[in-house]
Amino acid sequence: MNPVSEKLQKSYDSFCKKVDFKPDVAIVLGSGLGNYADRIRVVQELDYHEIEGFPVSTVPGHAGKFIFGYVQDVPVVCMKGRVHYYEGYPISDVVLPVRLMGRMGARILFLTNASGGINPAFCAGDFMLIRDHISLFAPNPLIGQNPEELGVRFPDMSHVYDEELQEILRQAAAECGIRLQEGVYVQLTGPSFESPAEIRLLHRLGADAVGMSTVVEAIAANHMGMRICGVSCVSNLAAGMTENPLSHEEVQEASRQAAPRFEKLVSAAVAKFGKELAREN
Repeated sequence: MNPVSEKLQKSYDSFCKKVDFKPDVAIVLGSGLGNYADRIRVVQELDYHEIEGFPVSTVPGHAGKFIFGYVQDVPVVCMKGRVHYYEGYPISDVVLPVRLMGRMGARILFLTNASGGINPAFCAGDFMLIRDHISLFAPNPLIGQNPEELGVRFPDMSHVYDEELQEILRQAAAECGIRLQEGVYVQLTGPSFESPAEIRLLHRLGADAVGMSTVVEAIAANHMGMRICGVSCVSNLAAGMTENPLSHEEVQEASRQAAPRFEKLVSAAVAKFGKELAREN
Protein backbone atom coordinates (compact mmCIF):
# COMPACT_ATOMS: atom_id res chain seq x y z
CA MET A 1 0.00 0.00 0.00
CA ASN A 2 1.08 3.58 -0.64
CA PRO A 3 2.72 4.91 2.59
CA VAL A 4 0.41 7.95 2.59
CA SER A 5 -2.65 5.73 2.19
CA GLU A 6 -1.40 3.31 4.84
CA LYS A 7 -0.88 6.07 7.41
CA LEU A 8 -4.27 7.59 6.62
CA GLN A 9 -5.94 4.20 7.02
CA LYS A 10 -4.31 3.64 10.42
CA SER A 11 -5.46 7.08 11.56
CA TYR A 12 -8.96 6.37 10.30
CA ASP A 13 -9.03 3.00 12.09
CA SER A 14 -8.01 4.76 15.33
CA PHE A 15 -10.81 7.27 14.83
CA CYS A 16 -13.40 4.53 14.18
CA LYS A 17 -12.44 2.69 17.39
CA LYS A 18 -13.04 5.79 19.53
CA VAL A 19 -15.65 7.93 17.78
CA ASP A 20 -19.02 7.12 16.25
CA PHE A 21 -19.88 10.32 14.37
CA LYS A 22 -20.18 11.35 10.71
CA PRO A 23 -19.62 15.06 10.04
CA ASP A 24 -20.91 16.95 7.03
CA VAL A 25 -18.68 19.98 7.53
CA ALA A 26 -15.05 20.12 8.67
CA ILE A 27 -13.75 23.33 10.26
CA VAL A 28 -10.07 24.14 10.81
CA LEU A 29 -9.53 26.81 13.46
CA GLY A 30 -6.53 29.10 13.06
CA SER A 31 -4.34 30.84 15.63
CA GLY A 32 -6.35 32.59 18.33
CA LEU A 33 -9.66 31.29 16.99
CA GLY A 34 -9.81 27.99 18.88
CA ASN A 35 -12.45 29.16 21.33
CA TYR A 36 -15.07 28.82 18.61
CA ALA A 37 -15.17 25.15 19.59
CA ASP A 38 -16.98 26.28 22.76
CA ARG A 39 -19.91 27.33 20.59
CA ILE A 40 -20.42 23.79 19.29
CA ARG A 41 -22.93 21.39 20.88
CA VAL A 42 -20.23 18.83 21.61
CA VAL A 43 -20.90 15.11 21.28
CA GLN A 44 -17.36 13.73 21.47
CA GLU A 45 -13.74 14.85 21.55
CA LEU A 46 -10.61 13.08 20.32
CA ASP A 47 -7.12 14.20 21.30
CA TYR A 48 -4.55 13.97 18.51
CA HIS A 49 -2.33 11.87 20.82
CA GLU A 50 -5.00 9.14 20.72
CA ILE A 51 -4.74 8.70 16.93
CA GLU A 52 -2.06 6.32 15.68
CA GLY A 53 0.71 8.09 13.77
CA PHE A 54 -1.03 11.45 13.98
CA PRO A 55 0.96 14.73 14.12
CA VAL A 56 0.53 16.83 17.26
CA SER A 57 0.36 20.62 17.27
CA THR A 58 3.14 22.34 19.25
CA VAL A 59 2.13 25.98 18.70
CA PRO A 60 0.66 28.14 21.50
CA GLY A 61 -3.04 28.70 20.85
CA HIS A 62 -3.48 25.33 19.09
CA ALA A 63 -5.03 22.84 21.53
CA GLY A 64 -4.58 19.69 19.45
CA LYS A 65 -7.87 17.80 19.33
CA PHE A 66 -10.91 17.09 17.19
CA ILE A 67 -14.28 18.30 18.43
CA PHE A 68 -17.38 16.49 17.14
CA GLY A 69 -20.83 17.98 17.48
CA TYR A 70 -23.43 20.28 15.99
CA VAL A 71 -23.62 23.88 14.84
CA GLN A 72 -27.40 24.28 14.99
CA ASP A 73 -28.40 20.98 13.34
CA VAL A 74 -25.33 20.59 11.13
CA PRO A 75 -22.94 17.77 12.14
CA VAL A 76 -19.39 19.13 12.18
CA VAL A 77 -15.87 18.10 13.05
CA CYS A 78 -13.80 20.97 14.33
CA MET A 79 -10.02 20.83 14.23
CA LYS A 80 -8.96 22.77 17.33
CA GLY A 81 -5.32 23.32 16.48
CA ARG A 82 -3.62 22.52 13.20
CA VAL A 83 -0.07 21.38 12.51
CA HIS A 84 2.33 23.39 10.37
CA TYR A 85 5.21 22.56 8.07
CA TYR A 86 7.55 24.75 10.15
CA GLU A 87 7.05 22.44 13.15
CA GLY A 88 9.23 19.92 11.35
CA TYR A 89 6.58 17.51 10.09
CA PRO A 90 6.73 16.14 6.54
CA ILE A 91 4.16 17.82 4.32
CA SER A 92 2.16 14.57 4.08
CA ASP A 93 1.65 14.72 7.86
CA VAL A 94 0.65 18.40 7.71
CA VAL A 95 -2.29 17.53 5.44
CA LEU A 96 -3.12 14.21 7.14
CA PRO A 97 -5.76 15.84 9.41
CA VAL A 98 -7.65 17.27 6.44
CA ARG A 99 -7.51 13.95 4.61
CA LEU A 100 -8.76 12.20 7.73
CA MET A 101 -11.73 14.57 8.04
CA GLY A 102 -12.54 13.81 4.41
CA ARG A 103 -12.45 10.09 5.20
CA MET A 104 -14.75 10.74 8.16
CA GLY A 105 -17.37 11.86 5.66
CA ALA A 106 -17.04 15.66 5.65
CA ARG A 107 -18.01 17.07 2.28
CA ILE A 108 -17.24 20.73 2.99
CA LEU A 109 -13.96 22.02 4.39
CA PHE A 110 -14.06 25.45 6.03
CA LEU A 111 -10.50 26.71 6.49
CA THR A 112 -9.64 29.63 8.77
CA ASN A 113 -6.36 31.24 9.71
CA ALA A 114 -4.71 34.33 11.11
CA SER A 115 -2.75 36.31 8.55
CA GLY A 116 -0.73 39.43 7.89
CA GLY A 117 -2.46 41.99 5.70
CA ILE A 118 -0.65 42.95 2.49
CA ASN A 119 -3.46 44.82 0.78
CA PRO A 120 -3.15 48.45 1.95
CA ALA A 121 -6.96 48.70 2.13
CA PHE A 122 -7.03 46.08 4.90
CA CYS A 123 -7.01 46.83 8.63
CA ALA A 124 -6.05 44.63 11.59
CA GLY A 125 -9.20 42.77 12.62
CA ASP A 126 -10.64 42.50 9.10
CA PHE A 127 -11.87 39.19 7.73
CA MET A 128 -10.86 38.20 4.20
CA LEU A 129 -12.78 35.73 2.07
CA ILE A 130 -10.16 33.60 0.31
CA ARG A 131 -10.93 33.62 -3.41
CA ASP A 132 -7.65 32.05 -4.53
CA HIS A 133 -4.19 31.23 -3.21
CA ILE A 134 -0.48 31.23 -3.96
CA SER A 135 1.91 28.65 -2.53
CA LEU A 136 5.56 29.62 -2.11
CA PHE A 137 8.33 27.36 -0.79
CA ALA A 138 6.08 24.86 1.03
CA PRO A 139 6.29 21.50 -0.78
CA ASN A 140 3.22 20.42 -2.70
CA PRO A 141 1.48 17.72 -0.57
CA LEU A 142 0.78 15.66 -3.69
CA ILE A 143 4.46 15.04 -4.47
CA GLY A 144 5.30 11.34 -4.47
CA GLN A 145 3.35 8.25 -5.45
CA ASN A 146 -0.27 9.26 -6.00
CA PRO A 147 -2.84 7.55 -3.74
CA GLU A 148 -5.32 6.75 -6.49
CA GLU A 149 -8.16 6.20 -4.03
CA LEU A 150 -7.84 9.83 -2.91
CA GLY A 151 -7.75 11.54 -6.29
CA VAL A 152 -6.22 11.88 -9.74
CA ARG A 153 -2.50 12.36 -10.41
CA PHE A 154 -2.91 15.88 -11.84
CA PRO A 155 -5.87 17.61 -10.15
CA ASP A 156 -7.23 20.82 -11.62
CA MET A 157 -6.76 23.88 -9.40
CA SER A 158 -8.87 26.38 -11.35
CA HIS A 159 -11.63 26.58 -8.74
CA VAL A 160 -10.22 25.38 -5.43
CA TYR A 161 -12.47 27.68 -3.41
CA ASP A 162 -16.08 26.76 -4.18
CA GLU A 163 -17.94 29.72 -5.69
CA GLU A 164 -21.30 28.75 -4.21
CA LEU A 165 -19.75 28.52 -0.74
CA GLN A 166 -18.11 31.90 -1.28
CA GLU A 167 -21.51 33.41 -2.01
CA ILE A 168 -22.94 31.80 1.12
CA LEU A 169 -20.15 33.38 3.15
CA ARG A 170 -20.91 36.78 1.61
CA GLN A 171 -24.58 36.40 2.52
CA ALA A 172 -23.77 35.27 6.06
CA ALA A 173 -21.42 38.23 6.57
CA ALA A 174 -24.04 40.68 5.29
CA GLU A 175 -26.71 39.24 7.57
CA CYS A 176 -24.35 39.50 10.56
CA GLY A 177 -23.31 43.04 9.69
CA ILE A 178 -19.68 41.98 9.27
CA ARG A 179 -17.39 43.57 6.72
CA LEU A 180 -15.87 40.83 4.60
CA GLN A 181 -12.87 41.73 2.50
CA GLU A 182 -11.88 39.44 -0.38
CA GLY A 183 -8.56 38.47 -1.87
CA VAL A 184 -5.70 36.08 -2.51
CA TYR A 185 -3.95 34.33 0.38
CA VAL A 186 -0.31 33.27 0.10
CA GLN A 187 1.34 30.58 2.21
CA LEU A 188 5.02 30.72 3.08
CA THR A 189 6.76 28.20 5.29
CA GLY A 190 7.51 30.33 8.37
CA PRO A 191 8.24 30.25 11.23
CA SER A 192 9.95 33.62 10.79
CA PHE A 193 7.69 36.47 9.76
CA GLU A 194 8.33 37.90 6.32
CA SER A 195 10.79 40.71 5.63
CA PRO A 196 9.57 44.05 4.25
CA ALA A 197 11.20 43.21 0.91
CA GLU A 198 9.36 39.88 0.78
CA ILE A 199 6.07 41.65 1.49
CA ARG A 200 6.71 44.08 -1.37
CA LEU A 201 7.38 41.08 -3.63
CA LEU A 202 4.20 39.31 -2.50
CA HIS A 203 2.17 42.45 -3.13
CA ARG A 204 3.49 42.60 -6.69
CA LEU A 205 2.56 38.94 -7.15
CA GLY A 206 -1.06 39.77 -6.32
CA ALA A 207 -1.29 38.53 -2.72
CA ASP A 208 -3.61 40.30 -0.28
CA ALA A 209 -2.74 38.38 2.91
CA VAL A 210 0.08 36.09 4.00
CA GLY A 211 0.38 33.25 6.48
CA MET A 212 2.02 29.93 7.28
CA SER A 213 -0.80 27.43 6.68
CA THR A 214 -3.98 26.65 4.74
CA VAL A 215 -2.84 26.38 1.10
CA VAL A 216 -1.36 22.89 1.37
CA GLU A 217 -4.52 21.78 3.20
CA ALA A 218 -6.67 23.22 0.41
CA ILE A 219 -4.57 21.41 -2.22
CA ALA A 220 -4.98 18.06 -0.45
CA ALA A 221 -8.72 18.56 0.11
CA ASN A 222 -9.26 19.62 -3.50
CA HIS A 223 -7.41 16.47 -4.59
CA MET A 224 -9.96 14.45 -2.60
CA GLY A 225 -12.93 16.24 -4.13
CA MET A 226 -13.99 18.15 -1.02
CA ARG A 227 -15.73 21.52 -1.42
CA ILE A 228 -13.56 24.22 0.13
CA CYS A 229 -14.00 27.72 1.45
CA GLY A 230 -11.81 29.87 3.63
CA VAL A 231 -11.74 33.02 5.75
CA SER A 232 -8.57 34.70 6.96
CA CYS A 233 -8.52 36.92 10.04
CA VAL A 234 -6.13 39.78 9.30
CA SER A 235 -4.47 39.97 12.70
CA ASN A 236 -1.82 42.53 11.80
CA LEU A 237 -0.43 44.47 8.87
CA ALA A 238 2.57 42.73 7.36
CA ALA A 239 6.22 43.71 7.81
CA GLY A 240 7.17 47.13 6.51
CA MET A 241 3.59 48.42 6.44
CA THR A 242 3.85 49.83 9.97
CA GLU A 243 6.72 50.65 12.32
CA ASN A 244 5.69 47.95 14.79
CA PRO A 245 7.67 44.69 15.12
CA LEU A 246 5.64 41.51 14.57
CA SER A 247 4.98 38.86 17.23
CA HIS A 248 2.85 35.75 17.69
CA GLU A 249 1.35 37.35 20.81
CA GLU A 250 0.04 40.20 18.63
CA VAL A 251 -1.53 37.68 16.28
CA GLN A 252 -3.26 35.87 19.14
CA GLU A 253 -4.52 39.08 20.73
CA ALA A 254 -5.93 40.48 17.49
CA SER A 255 -7.63 37.16 16.78
CA ARG A 256 -9.05 37.10 20.31
CA GLN A 257 -10.56 40.54 19.83
CA ALA A 258 -12.05 39.51 16.49
CA ALA A 259 -13.39 36.22 17.90
CA PRO A 260 -16.98 37.35 18.69
CA ARG A 261 -17.52 38.49 15.09
CA PHE A 262 -15.74 35.42 13.77
CA GLU A 263 -18.00 33.13 15.81
CA LYS A 264 -21.13 34.81 14.45
CA LEU A 265 -19.87 34.51 10.88
CA VAL A 266 -18.87 30.85 11.15
CA SER A 267 -22.13 29.80 12.81
CA ALA A 268 -24.26 31.64 10.25
CA ALA A 269 -22.25 30.23 7.35
CA VAL A 270 -22.24 26.63 8.62
CA ALA A 271 -26.01 26.72 9.09
CA LYS A 272 -26.35 27.78 5.45
CA PHE A 273 -23.85 25.09 4.38
CA GLY A 274 -26.15 22.54 6.02
CA LYS A 275 -29.10 23.74 3.94
CA GLU A 276 -26.95 23.61 0.82
CA LEU A 277 -25.97 20.00 1.52
CA ALA A 278 -29.59 19.07 2.30
CA ARG A 279 -30.65 20.34 -1.13
CA GLU A 280 -27.99 18.15 -2.75
CA ASN A 281 -29.18 14.96 -1.00
